Amino acid sequence: MNIQILSIFLYLFLFFFLSTTLTTTGTPFPPKSNDTNFIRTSCKTTLYPKTCFKSLSGYSSAIQQDPGRLARVAIGVTLFKVNNMAKYISNISRVADHGSSPRVAAAVHDCHSVFGDAVADIRDSLRQMRRLNGSGEDLRFQLSNVQTWMSAALTNEETCTDGFEDTPDCGVKDDVCGRAVKVKEVTSNALALVNRFVDTIQTP
Repeated sequence: MNIQILSIFLYLFLFFFLSTTLTTTGTPFPPKSNDTNFIRTSCKTTLYPKTCFKSLSGYSSAIQQDPGRLARVAIGVTLFKVNNMAKYISNISRVADHGSSPRVAAAVHDCHSVFGDAVADIRDSLRQMRRLNGSGEDLRFQLSNVQTWMSAALTNEETCTDGFEDTPDCGVKDDVCGRAVKVKEVTSNALALVNRFVDTIQTP
């Protein structure tokens, strides 16, 4: 799936979720304090609670204190941000080829590859979340796939920044690593919220 098609898919996904907050006249329901507090409390279980709340609080009316919806929205938001990062690296890789040291250019190209893999992992995670069914151990098994893919995505993102170790300092390095760190925070949070959802599932 090319990047343009994936972007359209992401916008449609987010629109679908946001549309659940509209009345028949198109007026949004105001977020309920309990819904917002649920997100705030859930985000405290992540490594980056401020980033978590900032990125997800706008969807409180759609999430409605549902840990499954929270995890799914978190993955959708993550996919949107990781996809944007992949597009950014694709563009900057051409600049790096001409204006950076060979080691920095190689690190950028490696980032392009691993972020492409991360997009695929998170896309698979979102697809699985949309198809969840059943309960108990069966539901846990389905979510174990999501946990595996989100963990792989986070590892790929960390591989990107690790690739810049021992490379000369430059604007390209600082920019890519700075953006990648922010994306890693969102991905880490999404994985933590998936894990939290798994913990709520009761088994016989």
